[in-house]
Amino acid sequence: MDLEARAHSEHPDELRLWLRLLTCTQLIEKQVRNSLREQFSTTLPRFDLMSQLERAPEGLKMNELSRRMMVTGGNVTGITDQLVTEGLVERVDVANDRRAWRVRLTPRGRKLFNDMAQKHEAWIVDAFAGLNAKEISQLHKLLGKVKQTTPTTEIA
Repeated sequence: MDLEARAHSEHPDELRLWLRLLTCTQLIEKQVRNSLREQFSTTLPRFDLMSQLERAPEGLKMNELSRRMMVTGGNVTGITDQLVTEGLVERVDVANDRRAWRVRLTPRGRKLFNDMAQKHEAWIVDAFAGLNAKEISQLHKLLGKVKQTTPTTEIA
């Protein structure tokens, strides 16, 4: 039973909408996870880490990666260790800080990430194939309004 099935007609429409958003997110994420595993033998957290590094060609410190990914430093370290072993990322010293490293994609890692990113984009486009361009635009605008009116707090 998915989250949406738990809501009943007597629940507020806002709750039913929230559960539908969660259900859709989970369904799309499950498809992306499966496709990454089947086509690239990788995981969504590894893809996410490489995505952050792709946006920062000079590399990122481990604490920056952790903050951007909203996960613990231990999670980032474990994923980074695997990717270093596979030659997809490298650690480089940070000038004036002997305790810190920057992590960046290797050329091989950048090529693999670009291949994965192209497929990832296609999977997401496919996930919204049931909507036309006008509906996608309208949904994007409506969710933007929700985002603007929702209080934010920093995630630790």
